[in-house]
Amino acid sequence: MAQGYLLDVGDVVKITVYDNPDLTTVARINEAGKISFPLLGEVSIVQLSALDAGARISSQLRKGGFIKYPQVNVFVERFHSAMVSILGEVQKPGKYPARDPETEDVKSVADLLVLAGGLKETAADYLTVIGKQKGVKSSQRVDLTALLRRGDMSQNLPIGEGDVVFVPRMDMFYIYGEVQKPGSYRLERDMTVMQALAVGGGLTPRGTQRGIVIKRRDDDGKIRSHRSKLPDKLRPDDVIYVKESWF
Repeated sequence: MAQGYLLDVGDVVKITVYDNPDLTTVARINEAGKISFPLLGEVSIVQLSALDAGARISSQLRKGGFIKYPQVNVFVERFHSAMVSILGEVQKPGKYPARDPETEDVKSVADLLVLAGGLKETAADYLTVIGKQKGVKSSQRVDLTALLRRGDMSQNLPIGEGDVVFVPRMDMFYIYGEVQKPGSYRLERDMTVMQALAVGGGLTPRGTQRGIVIKRRDDDGKIRSHRSKLPDKLRPDDVIYVKESWF
């Protein structure tokens, strides 16, 4: 067990007293932060380390005249059921323990992605961590390209109790008309019209770069047509239409 861990409400502890097997107790720390122990009744051990909890029980056994030199050990058998959720484009969305039962370290984004079986092929290149900081709801964006491809650990945010991690579906663009492979494709970061044409297999013999139109939904919700140039950057859900050359 990690040295810095403090016992919490909901933890299940096993308490043993050397040479007194009849005092062996398995108990859950109740909402008041106490456990029930033979001879002593209720003992408060919340927010103590396991070592300090053992020392407190030992002291009370000695002061009560029950055991002259008690040697008490406290072990955490199960940590409290603090959970975090991961939703969206992962293999196994759901709820997972906020603490690792082996190390008791708070999970990070990378840890949670491993538990969830990794990303689906349809996952976006970012995710959002929704939680609370000092009682105020917060939302933090994690760059998955930086974290998973470049190893940028600044993106590996810690995950705390009650946090929700959401992995959205990847952005798409659509291309049709005089291209070799019309269809829908993943929109990569900062993708240009030229790159989209390459993904679409290039122009057909009848296609022309001067006849490219992007149909895009504007902020008012209406779909409008925009003449485009090859260096123009695409937006999510853009529809590229390549016209036929007249020559």
